[in-house]
Amino acid sequence: MTLAIDLEREKLSRDLLGEGYADLDEAERDVIDEMAREDTTVENVSEALDEQASFWDRMADRVAAIGGSWTFIFGFFSVMIVWVALNVALLRPLNLVFDPYPFIFLNLILSMVAAIQAPVIMMSQNRQAKKDRAAAEHDYSVNLRAELEIMSLHDKLDAVHSTRLHEILAAQGEVLEQLRAQVAALHETLAR
Repeated sequence: MTLAIDLEREKLSRDLLGEGYADLDEAERDVIDEMAREDTTVENVSEALDEQASFWDRMADRVAAIGGSWTFIFGFFSVMIVWVALNVALLRPLNLVFDPYPFIFLNLILSMVAAIQAPVIMMSQNRQAKKDRAAAEHDYSVNLRAELEIMSLHDKLDAVHSTRLHEILAAQGEVLEQLRAQVAALHETLAR
């Protein structure tokens, strides 16, 4: 970084946060850096993390999206009804039952689906939690930046008001001197 940006970072951190740049935490330093470079803080954190996701991460998200939907629940319920109907009503009279009551094979399949689906959904939830943390950190940076920018604008407005107030007071002082001179001249005229 150039010396000008280093000086600007130090000035901004002292003026806005009341601490030296080296004393700030990482998030505050990032915001001060962006302000010194006049960069924007806007980015889509979720998209950035999605671009970094591996094939397996995206697969876990898809499985979680499907496995956590009403379509999956109704579809799986329909398969179970067909399974039971086949084994109890349709294939029993033909003596071709492949999973008789109490449906041990169906229980095995349900257990296997749950055993595979649960960790995959947890992986997807962990990824979502990582996205949420990144989004919260980004929101903090954006909010801090906005607060610091507002503080900076307040300081600039105060400086403008102060300058304008001094100009008004100087103009009023001149008018007051003119009025005093006119009053003194009027007193002299009346005294003669």
